[in-house]
Amino acid sequence: MFVSVGPSAFTVSGLVTMAAHAKRCFPDDFMGNGALAANILEVVVNFACLWLWGLAIFFFFIATFAHWSTIGPGRMNFSMAWFSFVFPNTALITATFAIGNAFSCKPILIIGCAMIFPLILMYIFVFYMMIRAIVLRQIMWPQKGEDKDEGGFEINRTKPETPGEQTPV
Repeated sequence: MFVSVGPSAFTVSGLVTMAAHAKRCFPDDFMGNGALAANILEVVVNFACLWLWGLAIFFFFIATFAHWSTIGPGRMNFSMAWFSFVFPNTALITATFAIGNAFSCKPILIIGCAMIFPLILMYIFVFYMMIRAIVLRQIMWPQKGEDKDEGGFEINRTKPETPGEQTPV
């Protein structure tokens, strides 16, 4: 799932922002020269976060291709986990802006702006599918959704159909 994108991307955003403000936090005599230590820290953090940003992008593509086979009507029932298609990717966009600002790279900032539009479309799609699932009573209904065994209800276990069930063992 896209959940793997979030941790490295949020780490990028946090570390780059902290390193950018290190000069204001370090005392003047920190490690001999506080301003120099802050500059060195910023360079090291920016390049380390560049790698983490690449890792987040890698996880994004892995998750995208892993879900490719489930695209289509009736292939994947709605669950609240669908919101993981949206929110971890906000971290990737935030990290993209952080890297663009850290390296003063306008093309990366433009890519970050371009990434916002598909994210908003995905959010609208997931929200629509959630409303649809409520109307069709697929979620928020007794014995439906993730809480099938809540409230004293028993789970009706279903076995998936496999080609091997039709032949005797």
